[in-house]
Amino acid sequence: MLLNVNGVVAEIPRAWQEESLLSVLREHLGLVGTKYGCGVGVCGACTVHVGGEARRSCLTPVAACAGAPVVTIEGLAGPGGALHPVQAAWLAEAVPQCGYCQAGQIMSTVALLRRNPAPDDAAIDAALAGNLCRCGTHQRIRRAVRRAAGERP
Repeated sequence: MLLNVNGVVAEIPRAWQEESLLSVLREHLGLVGTKYGCGVGVCGACTVHVGGEARRSCLTPVAACAGAPVVTIEGLAGPGGALHPVQAAWLAEAVPQCGYCQAGQIMSTVALLRRNPAPDDAAIDAALAGNLCRCGTHQRIRRAVRRAAGERP
């Protein structure tokens, strides 16, 4: 099976083809930016994009991703390593505290802004409700989303 991850096609050996996308990303491909949080799809730390849609990689069988491009937090950076606007906004607003949930928060935000380039606070809160942040940086997250959307905080 071939898997396109961050624009690079990788051969997934038969032994890995019944694993979750999260396991393959972290353990087989060494892409550890996507975090293992709860393992049951409720915390959002493992959020990646599959075919342009945000998905919980802990619940997604890798076999279900054949033929669909997968983008992880490592794949958001632009040419020469330029930060994605959402990543830059996260840093500008000093969002991360422990940082564990941040990859999932960022991936969910990118998906939100693709669907809704100018979300209001209710739309931001609804889109990120499935991404848990135990550090309580929700106000900074909201400001970063607005910044990335081109609005003033």
